[in-house]
Amino acid sequence: MYPELLKIGPVTIYSFGLMAAIGFLMAGFLLERELARVGRDKEQAGSIIIAALIGGIVGSKIYYLIENPELLSHDFWGSVFSGAGLVWYGGLIGGFLAVLLWIRRKKLPAMLVADLMGPLLLMGQGFGRVGCFLAGDGDYGPPTDVPWAMSFPNGVVPTKNLVHPTPVYDFILLFTLFGILWSIRKKKFARGTIFGLFAVFMGCERFFTEFWRTNPNVLFDTFSLAQVLSVLLFFAGIGLIIYVNYSKKDSK
Repeated sequence: MYPELLKIGPVTIYSFGLMAAIGFLMAGFLLERELARVGRDKEQAGSIIIAALIGGIVGSKIYYLIENPELLSHDFWGSVFSGAGLVWYGGLIGGFLAVLLWIRRKKLPAMLVADLMGPLLLMGQGFGRVGCFLAGDGDYGPPTDVPWAMSFPNGVVPTKNLVHPTPVYDFILLFTLFGILWSIRKKKFARGTIFGLFAVFMGCERFFTEFWRTNPNVLFDTFSLAQVLSVLLFFAGIGLIIYVNYSKKDSK
């Protein structure tokens, strides 16, 4: 694969960084349009995306170091400030908290912003998985003899074995689910429903594709930590949908 796409003097363009940047830029562009559509100031989109970016990076790093505490004892500062360890669920939690703090400070309706962000999170993660695929960063699966198996001899985490190209599975599912949420976003749902559906979709997607990764299993020697979190995310989404649709509070 192609972890490094281009070098211009001392500057290196990395495939994962480029795809992540495209994902954030696309999310910002679409969020501007969505805020305008619902009668809100579209200029707030940039601040929301920046909050999500900063919170996502911090959250993903904390998650990664919690999973790998031995790295701190080996090289504390190097591990904290390295470019490795951008874990999706840590990024989701960190980005969510950062955006929540920002919109509470600006007194925006939390559920409204969450609904606008739901489809964009799926899209952004899809771009991220393209970056993982191009970088060969170890998100691929175990060896296989399926016709579409691939090797990643030049990846960040190289392998000459033919393996499941799991980021491709992620990309296909994530953009399919993004298309579904995007197509129904204008329907008259109670606020919070679209974000609840995002949580359900994301939980199902990651739980499914995790079977084609090489992450260690932590529950019943069958399920990884990401799958455990996926189940929690799925039920949190179901709970949110039920709450906003059947609560006595006005959720319109």
